[in-house]
Amino acid sequence: MLSQKAKYGIRALLFLCRQEVGTPVLIRDIAEKEHLPRKFLEAILLELKSAGILHSRPGKGGGYTLNRSPQSITLGRVIRLIDGPLAPSPCVSQTAYAPCRDCPDEKICVLRMVMRQVRDRTADVLDATTFATLVEQEDALARAGSAVDFSI
Repeated sequence: MLSQKAKYGIRALLFLCRQEVGTPVLIRDIAEKEHLPRKFLEAILLELKSAGILHSRPGKGGGYTLNRSPQSITLGRVIRLIDGPLAPSPCVSQTAYAPCRDCPDEKICVLRMVMRQVRDRTADVLDATTFATLVEQEDALARAGSAVDFSI
């Protein structure tokens, strides 16, 4: 399950993807336009900056910009960065492996086998989804939503 922190980070990144390239945006403006808590957003944006996804410029005319193109930022990377491993069980995590305490033999554990498939398929989808794709999909949904016909 996505944390609120990850959802806020994704929304902030989508907002920044829609800005003119190289034009810094203040945290205050992102928080206001996306209806996000400013203090919480500050911490999230700092994490994204530390990971090299964002760049910030201090002072007058400063703010946050993307440090990479939306085509090179994947949803999987952002979720892992903010929420940690995608694995539904620690025994199938590629980055935070831990054996299950109640499993007598993970080599023959069918639950582990299924959880590995869940992890792999989840990772496949999230790692193939870029922020450029998300912006395109959001635009398509907005166009479709504005064309809804309510006639009976």
